[in-house]
Amino acid sequence: MTTDALLQIQDLRVAFPGHGLRRKMHEVLHGVSLSVGSGEVLGLVGESGSGKTTIGRAVLGLVKPTGGTIKFRGEDITHVTPGHRRKLAKDIQVVFQDPYSSLNPALTIGDILTEPLMVQGATRADARQRVRGLLDQVELPADASERLPREFSGGQRQRIAIARALAPEPKLIICDEPVSALDLSTQATVLRLLLEIQQRTGVASLFISHDLAVVRYVSHRVAVIYKGDIVETGPAGTVTSSPEHPYTQSLLLAAPVADPVQQKARRLERLRLTAERKAVRPAHAQ
Repeated sequence: MTTDALLQIQDLRVAFPGHGLRRKMHEVLHGVSLSVGSGEVLGLVGESGSGKTTIGRAVLGLVKPTGGTIKFRGEDITHVTPGHRRKLAKDIQVVFQDPYSSLNPALTIGDILTEPLMVQGATRADARQRVRGLLDQVELPADASERLPREFSGGQRQRIAIARALAPEPKLIICDEPVSALDLSTQATVLRLLLEIQQRTGVASLFISHDLAVVRYVSHRVAVIYKGDIVETGPAGTVTSSPEHPYTQSLLLAAPVADPVQQKARRLERLRLTAERKAVRPAHAQ
């Protein structure tokens, strides 16, 4: 972790109430530490339930940490007031997994994109000019601003969500499984777009996914999370091709290959690694 990190998470812990009458707290993050530098894309990868989305929601202020700190540009934002959180929205934006539910179905695309700009103080004329540029950036026609979200495909709606995140010119975007709800060809289009925008604008990103192949494509570095603990970090090329931790190795082996003989061998190796991993209790459970 570097001292000049744009986003700095140190020993982050999050717990949720359990079920039943006693409702014992269940900790889902066990002291997570990671950082995102200016202009850097950090891929955060793990299975469903690993705690990766909880990290993103904690950065956005959608869940309350029970321990640790979250710093943005050196400022502690772990427990800021709602008013301060609204001010942070200009610099920290989000792209959610489901592009349709994150867009107001009653508003036109133009209204959806101009609203955050006008909240930040832009005039309607300046906001509409900015929207035209945003639609061009995400490769949508200019007349898209007059249409409703339901008139677009899933991939187009996700591009609209990306445009909305870019509207206030943020320093950091939290991308929470932004392509997992899309088909493979549309995934490729959206990933290419995200990569081009990052290279052109230099915006930093915490890219959350369960797919090592996806984070390899868009990330500079990768952090792997398993049951609330970061188990491996490093350059994207190294972690996604020559992982050291058995859990990361099993994620890599989970990717299908065309050769049935090779696929069978990968499946058996993954089962072996899974059995080894289950035999070792995590440090926080000891």
